[in-house]
Amino acid sequence: MPNLREIKISEIDRINVHGRTGRQLQPLPLFFNGSGIEVTVTGAELWVEVETDSDNLEPWVAYEINGAFMGRQMLLPGTHELCLFRNLEPSEPKTVKFYRELQAVSEDERCQVLVSGLKLDGEFLDPPRRSRRIEFIGDSITSGEGTYGRVEDTVWVAMYMSASVNYATMTGRELDADVQLISQGGWGVYCGWDNDVRHNLPSVYEKVCGLADGPANEALGAADHYDFSFAPDAIVVNLCTNDNSAFNQPPFTTPDGVTHKQHRNPDGTFLKEDERKVEEAIIGFLRMIRRHNPGSHVVWCYGMLGYEMTLTITRAINEYKAASGDENVAFLNLPNTTPDTLGAHMHPGPKSHEKAAKVLADYLRMQMGWD
Repeated sequence: MPNLREIKISEIDRINVHGRTGRQLQPLPLFFNGSGIEVTVTGAELWVEVETDSDNLEPWVAYEINGAFMGRQMLLPGTHELCLFRNLEPSEPKTVKFYRELQAVSEDERCQVLVSGLKLDGEFLDPPRRSRRIEFIGDSITSGEGTYGRVEDTVWVAMYMSASVNYATMTGRELDADVQLISQGGWGVYCGWDNDVRHNLPSVYEKVCGLADGPANEALGAADHYDFSFAPDAIVVNLCTNDNSAFNQPPFTTPDGVTHKQHRNPDGTFLKEDERKVEEAIIGFLRMIRRHNPGSHVVWCYGMLGYEMTLTITRAINEYKAASGDENVAFLNLPNTTPDTLGAHMHPGPKSHEKAAKVLADYLRMQMGWD
């Protein structure tokens, strides 16, 4: 790699950093799927230097050039130099986005992606500056689970998750908005799919990345209180799919010896006192979101994997609005996944994400007055 200059990420002024960050900026941790860097450069060649680690869930990364998807790959533990482009026209500006595909991992404390620097033979130009910002909060759907692979693929490994084929990314692209994702497969607003009440997004929302445990992630600032500097215009919450699943699963006993179970009535409807736990969790989370994002429009989306909790969610939203006087909150049904839009892991496939993104983008255009 002759004639290439090596520049640390912290030394680059003309750069967009996507995703939540903590106390460490060099090397830069990419905690969530969709977290990454974006630069516009001249030159014929560009490389990115990345440090990674993992135990059982290897991180995947992806990159785009001038808005076009170019590639994705798994990275084993170690230090990597990845070529993002080579032998292009030196004088022509290239906007390059490099980002994490895999969700934040609560099951592998060693899973990390750290961007240390870039190598190039050109100059940095001003990267795109977008005036719109959207935050997405969700579960495996927002983690893009099932967006790669065949419908028949059911083995739970990292390569089937993505930010590159994802309704959140698609919505941001359609609206020319910066997006920030906070998601975890299997988690809900009250409990996880298996009745584990520890697996709820509100419990980690106020930290930089409360999903990344262990001393190594703590040293990177994952456990720090997030400063909410992203200041989104709109916040999209896509939760309750796993809360619904909990009503169909056996009891779960947490390490403190307490057993938890969401119950149904003999006729199949939700037992009211258990359904109320979900409603109260929704109300509490809306209060938390509003406290940290006073000017954001909040839209709670649901429906890509069934509609059974629609009334539960809308009742909770209406109760929150009546008690708080906050009218800047709404509910939006997204198109259900059908056999022809199904992906791997019995999750929404690319076509399902495309349909959801269209509905959401159209809604936000109307609601936010975005052309």
